[in-house]
Amino acid sequence: MKLKYKIAVSGAAVLTPCAKGMKETARELGREIVHHNCILITGATSGVPYYAAQGANRAGGVSIGFSPASSEIEHKKSYRLPLDEFDVMVYTGFDYSGRNLLMTRAADAVIIACGRMGTLNEFTIAYEDRKPIGILVGSGGTADLVNYILKYPHKKRGPIFYDADPKKLVQKIVQYLKTKKVALSFDRAPRRMTGRNKYDNK
Repeated sequence: MKLKYKIAVSGAAVLTPCAKGMKETARELGREIVHHNCILITGATSGVPYYAAQGANRAGGVSIGFSPASSEIEHKKSYRLPLDEFDVMVYTGFDYSGRNLLMTRAADAVIIACGRMGTLNEFTIAYEDRKPIGILVGSGGTADLVNYILKYPHKKRGPIFYDADPKKLVQKIVQYLKTKKVALSFDRAPRRMTGRNKYDNK
């Protein structure tokens, strides 16, 4: 079965600012992404990204981690980040800020769950790139500040979806991506040439 879309889950590496039960909520996000036949992308850290990858793996899916490190050794020893739940690891070598850009650009959509400053950075990249964004309402941290932040930009970018239910949030994102893909395919379809040809009905 062909995998459809790459959906990034961005969230706090430390769960202190997050709502209670965030471990299981992140796992549910990962599971739902897999259930929709999509690939999970994360920043390959502990916390929300790690538990989302765990959920994806337990559901039999694929998760790709984008590491700030330049090698496996640096990932483990310098950054002290996990490896065990990621099927594919991309060692960017660009530290956290460069990693954030590459990870977000690689995704078809981004889901914000809780989060701190790094999540805010990934949100702004996705926003400026007009990517569809999902906000997990009530998850704490950055996710609960988005409405306040969005009062100030003077330009509206891509669509933003809100839901407190991980299952419904992923469903909204995937449905939008399906609609967008159909629309783009239609827009790019070759136009029928005018005039008669041998295949026209007489």
